[in-house]
Amino acid sequence: MLLKDKLSAEPGFQYVVDALELMSASGRRCLLAQPLLTDARSIRSELDNVDAAASCIRNESLRQPLSVVRHQLMQMHDIQGTLDNLQHNTVLEEIELFELKNFTFLCRNTINAAQTMGIDGILAIPDTDEVFHLLDPDNTGIPNFYIYDSYHPELAPLRKELKALQTRLDCSKEDDNADLQRAINQLFDQQNAIQQQVIAQLSSQLAPFHDILQTALDRMAYTDLLLAKATLAEQWQLCRPEILDAESNENSSYSSLWNPRLKHRNESVGQRYQPIDISLSSGVCLITGANMAGKTVLLKTIGIAQLMAQFGFFVPASTARIRPVSDVAFCIGDEQNEMNGLSSFASEITKISSTLVRARSELLLILIDEPARTTNPIEGKAIVQSIATLLDNEPSTTLITTHYSQLALPCRRLRVRGFVEGLVDIPLSPENINRFMDYSLLPDESDDVPQEALRIAAILQCDPEMLAIAKQKLNPQSDISFKKNINS
Repeated sequence: MLLKDKLSAEPGFQYVVDALELMSASGRRCLLAQPLLTDARSIRSELDNVDAAASCIRNESLRQPLSVVRHQLMQMHDIQGTLDNLQHNTVLEEIELFELKNFTFLCRNTINAAQTMGIDGILAIPDTDEVFHLLDPDNTGIPNFYIYDSYHPELAPLRKELKALQTRLDCSKEDDNADLQRAINQLFDQQNAIQQQVIAQLSSQLAPFHDILQTALDRMAYTDLLLAKATLAEQWQLCRPEILDAESNENSSYSSLWNPRLKHRNESVGQRYQPIDISLSSGVCLITGANMAGKTVLLKTIGIAQLMAQFGFFVPASTARIRPVSDVAFCIGDEQNEMNGLSSFASEITKISSTLVRARSELLLILIDEPARTTNPIEGKAIVQSIATLLDNEPSTTLITTHYSQLALPCRRLRVRGFVEGLVDIPLSPENINRFMDYSLLPDESDDVPQEALRIAAILQCDPEMLAIAKQKLNPQSDISFKKNINS
């Protein structure tokens, strides 16, 4: 599973990836090819690297070498095509020789700066000076490439003669310089033939260096990605998660977990954002709460944090303890399938079905948002009971949000506290009611879900007759007193 395969899983994760300040196309390619790390040791190793890079960013005395590294990355071209040609023993173009020389020049500067920063071992960029010297026989020490005279004994006298003839032609006042022009053309042809011999010889000499150059490109790209991860961790004040061993009996948990996309949006419009605390365990946890209670956001945020950790990012929380899984299964709507004509229920139930099959052989984090909500309540309730019964017997961690009551499932339950009238200090409207929601999670031993829809609708001063009839259908005995309260 590569990072590029998870970008479409959840827009919030795409938001995190897009926020990375990558300097090069190679860095972007390295990012997309990052594997989902599923063993604790590999994740910890990558987080160690991010931690070391973040320490360099925080160290004011390392600002100059850090700037050098970033500048080298900004100057780096994607030379993968050139390396592919080298691997296949293709005669390179002169521009490709320049790209190789320029690249090795950047590698040299990056290694020197990394040594000053103390992270050269982490970056592990191999020494490419032998390639640089091969492309810089006159020891100019500059990244520009030229077919130097020293590459072939005939080049210097040939170019000298060519220059003299060209000067004669430029200064000539005669109308007919055909013989002189023919002589110049012949010398040009001779020069080009020799230069092609030099290029072919250089291509042959460079071919054995393909592997070291490929490694250098990969490590330079990784350097770009590592600094981008560390920069994001500093800018967003992310925390390094504690990664639990697979055999550990401890549960994953987050304190003050927040959703980057939503938090930043709220901050941009002056609205508050409430982080949440939650612990996760094997089996099923049902999460209930009124509409607008942030249940869907909660599922997405947990999934984003899990992906971030397993792709070697710090996570959006004050503290986090995370158990690796083989994948995160988002069963949270699918707008694209609905746009393509597949009904919401068909899209949802097929996704859940494939997740159930995977859960029998894989350790997953499964996030299911209000399953079967678009079918009739009797069948919907039975489907939720079936899904939860099956998944509660698996070692995977499953979170299911639902509005169904009386499910008779012996699983863990949490409830979002929901709307708090005591927070209201201005007239309520559909636009501001979210300001008065408490998103904290409470243990819930009840088999009933919160019934707040009519209360919120009444507070929003919705149609009194509609509310009275709904209340009567919900609880016929209380219809008279409720209708009086609404009309008053």
